[in-house]
Amino acid sequence: MPAIIIDGKEYRYEGEGRNLLEVCLSLGFAVPYFCWHPAMHAVGACRQCAVKVFTDETDTRGKIVMSCMTAAADGMRVAIHDPEVADFRARVIEWLMVNHPHDCAVCDEGGECHLQDMTVMTGHVSRRYRFDKRTYRNQELGPFVHHEMNRCIQCYRCVRFYRDYAGGRDLEVFGAHDHVYFGRFADGVLESPFSGNLVEVCPTGVFTDKVFKEQYARKWDLATAPSVCTLCGHGCNILPGARDGTLRRVRNRYHHAVNGYFICDRGRYGFQFVNSEFRVRTPLLRDGGTLRAASADEALARVRTVLAEGTVAGIGSPRASVEANYALRALVGAERFCHGLPEKEFTLLEALVALMRSARTPFPTLPEVERADAVIILGEDLANTAPRLELALRQAARIVPDELEAAALGVLPFDDAALRAATQGGTHPLFLAVTGATSLDAMATARCRAVPDELARLALAVAHRLDPSAPAVTDLGADAAALADRIADALRTAKRPLLICGASAGSPALIAAAGQLLRALDTAGTAPMLRVVAPACDSMGVALLGGISLEEAARADTLIILDSEQLSAAQVAGATHIICLDSLLTEIGERAEVVLPAATFAESGGTLVNSDGLAQRFFQVFVPEGDIRESWRWIAEILGQPWANLDALLAEIAAELPVFAPMREAAPPADYRLDGQKIPRQSPRCSGRTAMTAHVSVHEPVPPDDPDSPLAFSMEGASGQPPAPLVPRFWAPGWNSVQAVNTFQEEVGGPLREGVLCRVIVPAGSAPPAAPVPPAFVPREDALLILPAYHLFGSEPLSLLTPGIAALAPAPYLALHPADAARLGVTVGSMVTVTLGETALTLPVVPREDVPRGAGLLSVGLVETPDALPAWGAVRGGAHA
Repeated sequence: MPAIIIDGKEYRYEGEGRNLLEVCLSLGFAVPYFCWHPAMHAVGACRQCAVKVFTDETDTRGKIVMSCMTAAADGMRVAIHDPEVADFRARVIEWLMVNHPHDCAVCDEGGECHLQDMTVMTGHVSRRYRFDKRTYRNQELGPFVHHEMNRCIQCYRCVRFYRDYAGGRDLEVFGAHDHVYFGRFADGVLESPFSGNLVEVCPTGVFTDKVFKEQYARKWDLATAPSVCTLCGHGCNILPGARDGTLRRVRNRYHHAVNGYFICDRGRYGFQFVNSEFRVRTPLLRDGGTLRAASADEALARVRTVLAEGTVAGIGSPRASVEANYALRALVGAERFCHGLPEKEFTLLEALVALMRSARTPFPTLPEVERADAVIILGEDLANTAPRLELALRQAARIVPDELEAAALGVLPFDDAALRAATQGGTHPLFLAVTGATSLDAMATARCRAVPDELARLALAVAHRLDPSAPAVTDLGADAAALADRIADALRTAKRPLLICGASAGSPALIAAAGQLLRALDTAGTAPMLRVVAPACDSMGVALLGGISLEEAARADTLIILDSEQLSAAQVAGATHIICLDSLLTEIGERAEVVLPAATFAESGGTLVNSDGLAQRFFQVFVPEGDIRESWRWIAEILGQPWANLDALLAEIAAELPVFAPMREAAPPADYRLDGQKIPRQSPRCSGRTAMTAHVSVHEPVPPDDPDSPLAFSMEGASGQPPAPLVPRFWAPGWNSVQAVNTFQEEVGGPLREGVLCRVIVPAGSAPPAAPVPPAFVPREDALLILPAYHLFGSEPLSLLTPGIAALAPAPYLALHPADAARLGVTVGSMVTVTLGETALTLPVVPREDVPRGAGLLSVGLVETPDALPAWGAVRGGAHA
């Protein structure tokens, strides 16, 4: 292990090819910086991270260098607190602050600003500049991000993230000399689905959270707790912040293996359903033909009466926690528990679990995905179904030399600009086998756009070329055969090949073909990596729980439903009695006999199993108003309180279903204490605790008890650093911004200290599912094969209750290939009627060259479809819209 001497004392550090700044920060030294970011590395733009380096022990003068641009080496002698270099850093920040408005008191970033932290750290406490300041006009950048350009210090972080890392093209740097402007060519909505990360990437208040601005509170006044995003299956870790009974904002919570430093805009801004006017906050009971408010006791009595009559089935939800689904299963019995999905959709989840268990190598973490050197994607438009995974693939596609290769090129392995110049935009092989255009098309080596069965045939052809014992596709077209050869060659020669497949295409044949390709890659000796994409936050959890199909459950006399938002009224129309445990009043809830107000993710705790098979715990952030309770707690009361707390429920789940046993290790139990105390959700500076409840009492209220976790609804408690699953906020002395996460990591950019990875689905090397070769697709004259088209903004219903997301969601549409549109006699804007089963949908036509001939792409979530897609649908031309 190499050693480095800092300010006269020797320290040992891990890792080769690291810069001095990373090493110093990892060792706990406070070195100020601006332009460097652990995910984007160094460019040396701000000159703030200066340190002094000495040639040997006889060198008394030394040389000032930028630590982010200097490689750490064994035996290096460094001074951080040398008076000359400290004065240099103070002068640098004085230059940067010359044109800054010094408006901290009214800046949304105040109190969590990296610029404030670095100013204090360098000792810059007064300003000498007394002349006119440079000023700019701010831009309107859409519903999520507020722009205040006068606060800019020209660190270039924003454009480096937006353009170089996330692939955006509408944010740029303009100007010259000291008149540098970061913005769009003209006002307009930021196009990147990761634009909200500018709020955290920017070290000042140039880019701030516009949604948070509408109900603003200072960081120290927010109650926060570790949580997990519930708006897709990836399971990004988040930090929701609440005050005065409302959820105010969501920020990224660093998790090395899952989401790193970034989350998508749906995960960041799609939380406003928690504060919705449509929330159910008190039990509702049907009297006559209307619902009325009732007490909890009255509602529970009615529920017990209803459940005693006729046949009963429980409908769970892939958007509810494992605990809530299991509790419902315990209430109605395993033989009457439904996973909440139609048989066709559940079959896809079962196939994904079987695919994962057929793997022989560990599932890759996010950093391992970013290091893949050949990728094939089967059937997934990742920007809209798993955006954080898409962002990782952008890094994987880019060729990044390792330390030896960088040395041969004459550049440092952490010098981002030099590496980009040396590689000239080169990319690793990236192959897309998808049903339409995707955001990765421009980076792709090659792509195949076809219906799912044709994609499965291509995957099987590739598998056969890698392993002749795999099923052969004898009637593959010449172009597809050539593409299969090309893909097989690239995957065979790769060191870290990655296969991505999911349920979005709705094709069991495609998942089975992925299994054959995975096994063929393994047979070829390439040690392939596998990532799957599941549709909902706990899809894998309900896949492991199992249950009867939605069609079978709907035949029961009485239905008790978790999260009826996921269902249509037609799916449960035959039930005599309906009991809903819902956070929102839905169409089904309006005809229910009893509606029990269920807590959202921010008002409850539990466990979710993400698409990678990781069990992750989320914790209650605040206590809601009204009679809102966790779904599992309502069920416990129906059953007569069988579980004292969440730990008791987890213990029963582990005993009843051993596959979930690792779930108990996802976080410390409720009786865990740090230095004998609970961990506070509020910061020590939290203010206004008495004022918020002054309308009730002028005395400070007693904090609510939390029997389910080691966290306290208070500012009092342990002040030390808790284990990673319990960290409610990232803060350290001198580090008030999001950059404080550096002090919680084992090393900068690495896992959090005392972090855990609890997998309930693990590679087992089992035989992959059988994969018969599907017949070649033959278009029909009387119908089109309707395929699902997903949208980050629009396909997830809860997030649509955020006004900004609703404004960015497209109108419902049917996309057709121009040849099919011409055959139907329709043009852009024409209305067509699509008949799926007994349901007819009237939609505008969008002709698109990327749509496979004989098929149509139907916007999912924006219009209710009676059948799981793909499905054949008759399409009839109509009038112009």
